[in-house]
Amino acid sequence: MKPTDIRKPDYFHKVVDCQWACPAHTPVPEYIRLIAAGRHDDAYLINWKSNVFPGILGRTCDRPCEPACRRGRVEENNGEKPEPVAICRLKRVCADNKDSDAIRARMPKPAAKKNGKRIACVGAGPASLTVARDLAPLGYHVTVFEADAKGGGFMRTQVPRFRLPEEVIDEEVGYILDLGVEFRGNTRIDSMKDLLAQNFDAIFVGSGAPRGRDLEIPGRREAAANIHIGLDWLASVYFEHIKKIGRRVIVLGGGNTAMDCCRSSRRLGGEDVKVIVRSGFEEMKASPWEKEDAQHEGIPILNYLVPKSFVHENGKLTGMTFEKVRAEHDAKGRRKLVPTGEPDAFFECDDVLIAVGQENAFPWIERDAGIDFGEWDMPVVDKVTMQSSNRQVFFGGDAAFGPKNIIWAVAHGHDAAVSIDKWLSGEDIHERPEPGVSLISQKMGIHEWSYDNDISNDVRYVVPWRDKAQTLKSIKTEVELGFDATSAFAEAQRCLNCDVQTVFSKDVCIECDACVDICPMDCITFTNNGDEAELRAHLSAPAMNLAQALYVSDSLKTGRVMVKDEDVCLHCGLCAERCPTGAWDMRKFFLEMTHAGPGCHKHAKKEAA
Repeated sequence: MKPTDIRKPDYFHKVVDCQWACPAHTPVPEYIRLIAAGRHDDAYLINWKSNVFPGILGRTCDRPCEPACRRGRVEENNGEKPEPVAICRLKRVCADNKDSDAIRARMPKPAAKKNGKRIACVGAGPASLTVARDLAPLGYHVTVFEADAKGGGFMRTQVPRFRLPEEVIDEEVGYILDLGVEFRGNTRIDSMKDLLAQNFDAIFVGSGAPRGRDLEIPGRREAAANIHIGLDWLASVYFEHIKKIGRRVIVLGGGNTAMDCCRSSRRLGGEDVKVIVRSGFEEMKASPWEKEDAQHEGIPILNYLVPKSFVHENGKLTGMTFEKVRAEHDAKGRRKLVPTGEPDAFFECDDVLIAVGQENAFPWIERDAGIDFGEWDMPVVDKVTMQSSNRQVFFGGDAAFGPKNIIWAVAHGHDAAVSIDKWLSGEDIHERPEPGVSLISQKMGIHEWSYDNDISNDVRYVVPWRDKAQTLKSIKTEVELGFDATSAFAEAQRCLNCDVQTVFSKDVCIECDACVDICPMDCITFTNNGDEAELRAHLSAPAMNLAQALYVSDSLKTGRVMVKDEDVCLHCGLCAERCPTGAWDMRKFFLEMTHAGPGCHKHAKKEAA
């Protein structure tokens, strides 16, 4: 294998698995260390620059960072599945404990002078607000159009208040609107051609996936009065158009919207609430913690039942019938549901909430507006630049590629803002800016580091809840209390500091193998070089995770090479402490994505050179 080029940003970025997995590439270990140090304002601002909504995401994020956490694959937990660091809930800690006045003072200020360019953002959800956050301080006049009175989009209208308090949304949306953004609430865009005629220099569409899928089976129309589309029903609950529901409720669907529907039903009078899904429990799209929360509140989840009909008496809904199925897999591993042959199941109910998926709807975009549409009647959007076939129009969030989650919408917003900034500067938007990277030694003495490299053996700390008897009485009482200072510190100590990298200098290595002897994970090997497959198989501990790179040195004095398996390294620093020549060093790798602004332009690169 060729020597590893650690100058490439992606190499160490991939070693920081949580940051690599985050669509917005938030510097996770850095803000966790700041929380442990009690520096909540600094931790909040690091998050705010990357993911824009720390308080919101600290409660609602789908947490793609946590399954990637190294902790989940390097520790033993008494035979149970190891738990990752509670990255998401630690994010909430800095949001809950920051000094809001100090934060506001450190925010970017509205541009003293506009640059003459006008940007329209359709929808005030996370993608559009991210575009506004990135472009407004640069002097762009950003106008955000929103059909509702307040900004936030689905974060406000579809996420229940017992998960996400209104004041958190108001605060974090407010930070963005205070940057000089023009907000036009209660303004629905009905025509793309009319919007284009208003001579905006660029248009960003962040209107989400606003339509819930229906279920057309026998009885749907006759019993329509008590059958509700989950997304619309949640919005009606938010606007207090709906304040109660029947005693017996069936929720159809296995995603997070279904979990919000069933938990909201329990708070609005539903005593017998059940979730019924076609698939198995493990195959449900809902996040594992969302399913656990529903079950904690006494809501059963029934599996392998396919809706067959709505049963009614003279138009009054009385129940539903379901076909019992089982999962079978063919030779290629593809799953299909086949009837078991058992009698249909019948469940009584007073109301049904349909939460079987979301669809994009663009009736307001005329098909002769220069925007190509493809499969599923979705706009054709460049996955890197977020630009449509009409070069003036950009898409992001659910409106671009279908329903995902808030953090993906934020990432799309950052990418679209870079594209808009470069495009309106006459630059090639396919030339994407490199991230800002630093690699700084943490050495304070021969055996001392400026970071805490002790490995905590604690299992994951549980976020406390309010008493269930209290939370089920109100649709607005937040369930989770968040970590207190003691628990937050202890949970933060579980982080393995994966951004503090083991950096090897071959020229001072004497090949004494002391680092090999002391490594607790057997991840360092001195061996003859070979192809990657051969090296992976012949290390001290075989390196079978092909997604994680091997760190390979150039040839040493004996002709051997140093090979390190990045997959299971604990970043404990023992190799650097033990090395008699300083061939190993612990260096903090800090990567910050380059957003719209001077850093993404060609002239900035020329000046730097």
